[in-house]
Amino acid sequence: MSFGRNKSEIPSPEQALSGRDTAMQVSQLHAVNGNSIKPPFPAGYSQFLVGLGCFWGAERLFWQTLGVYTTAVGYAGGYTPNPTYQEVCSGMTGHNEVVLVVFNPAEVSFNKLLTIFWEAHDPTQGMRQGNDSGTQYRSGLYLLTDEQVVAAEQSLKQYQAALSAAGRGEITTEIKTGVDFYYAETYHQQYLAKNPNGYCGLAGTGVSCASTA
Repeated sequence: MSFGRNKSEIPSPEQALSGRDTAMQVSQLHAVNGNSIKPPFPAGYSQFLVGLGCFWGAERLFWQTLGVYTTAVGYAGGYTPNPTYQEVCSGMTGHNEVVLVVFNPAEVSFNKLLTIFWEAHDPTQGMRQGNDSGTQYRSGLYLLTDEQVVAAEQSLKQYQAALSAAGRGEITTEIKTGVDFYYAETYHQQYLAKNPNGYCGLAGTGVSCASTA
């Protein structure tokens, strides 16, 4: 294992750290709204994972959104099972810092949440977000259903048109299904509620995404 490798390149499955069989033990309840951050969630609710840079600020953005039932931070999109934060930061797990978003579709649409996602960060930056550099900060949407994939791809095309009209670059966001989600350590959960003066790092492009359905 080489912690000195190029952290802007995702390792191959053979290069990735081996991880462990035991899942991370985390607090069950959301520190802000008291809802469970682990399933089962209420019937009829939907969920997906987003990566848009440091997960502390990203999680706060979504827990403050009307219609979102709960949020949790963790790791997804890589190879190492049950990774630690230190392992993810090494660049040797392939994982992205992500936020689990569980929402009530009767109160907020998936398209509205996609609009929030696009506008809250710069999805053209590749393996970084602002001053945060490395594969763990890449832009990503990790989805559960084909319907979500279709909606995400349509919204990407729409936002790309808006970005191109504004002279911005190409979107690098990865859109995947079937990825495993691993909860991050308890101290990362709802971090900015516990540390109000903590680092956020969210910065959008200033370009509006018109889809708010």
